[in-house]
Amino acid sequence: MNIFDRRAALVLAAAALSTGAFAQAQEWGPNRPVRIIVPIVGSTNDVVARLVAPKLQEAIGQPVIVENKPGAGGNIGADIVAKAAPDGHTLLIGYNGPMAINATLFDKMPYDPVKDLAPITLAVKSPQYLVVNANSGITSVEDLIAKAKAAPAKFSYASVAVGSASHLTMEMLKLAAKVHITHIPYRGAGPAVMDLAAGNVHAAFLVPGNVQQFVKEGKLKLLASSGTRRFASTPDVPTLIELGYKNFEATSWIGFLTTAGTPRPIIDRFHREIVKILNSPEITRRLQEMEFEVVATTPEQFGSWIKAEIPRWGVVIKATGAKAD
Repeated sequence: MNIFDRRAALVLAAAALSTGAFAQAQEWGPNRPVRIIVPIVGSTNDVVARLVAPKLQEAIGQPVIVENKPGAGGNIGADIVAKAAPDGHTLLIGYNGPMAINATLFDKMPYDPVKDLAPITLAVKSPQYLVVNANSGITSVEDLIAKAKAAPAKFSYASVAVGSASHLTMEMLKLAAKVHITHIPYRGAGPAVMDLAAGNVHAAFLVPGNVQQFVKEGKLKLLASSGTRRFASTPDVPTLIELGYKNFEATSWIGFLTTAGTPRPIIDRFHREIVKILNSPEITRRLQEMEFEVVATTPEQFGSWIKAEIPRWGVVIKATGAKAD
């Protein structure tokens, strides 16, 4: 065999290997049930997981089970996925807290959100509402701040978890308004909203999907939103930026991740299927009804987003002196 024949043989062998790898990537599928770990109880994180799970089950041909593993501001659930076998059978619903905020909020983390977890896609994001109990007598953001300043020991706010966006966004407002409001963390949006509606706490920052029904029922009142523009569904509710809180923007987001070291063909399969589900008319409509923007990024884009979010929230945490309770 001359040199040209050897080169041709090497090219053909490389092509065969490439074709085989591509076929393997295309053919990958789980061989047992897939778990989606939600590191919080209730909330829109849980809703997103349960919207996607049945569609993903149809696509991959194995049961997809949603499991709530709350605690430590989302760290317990995220750590389960970080330490799982990197074989595509354990996914994580990641959000601001365990993926970005906790890296600064907690003195010690059981996992590294960048090194120990592999991004699949940033699914959705949304600003939040500043909301109060409808019978509280609070009529506006200015009124809330004035009353809290007059009686600093009296007023409290709920959050869906330590280290959540709802926690840190209120801390941002407290810093900007120079006011004290006591933090009452809950294990998920469900109990936080119920206590707020019952009048056991006075205020909270929550995403629309957690409060819309209670607002319609007259149990909660919207004061402002944390985005750069008003929600289309509530054009009469101003942004905090409009109310004079310069550059006040706080976005809640939800994405899918898996264990670091998971082979790329597995990540690509989940990315392809989940993005398809998120962009389907039925799921997009459901998410938009909750005022979520469907983002559906690439794994690389989601990874860059997480790396940018860690220092962004870190600045807020250091400025406010917020600590894990």
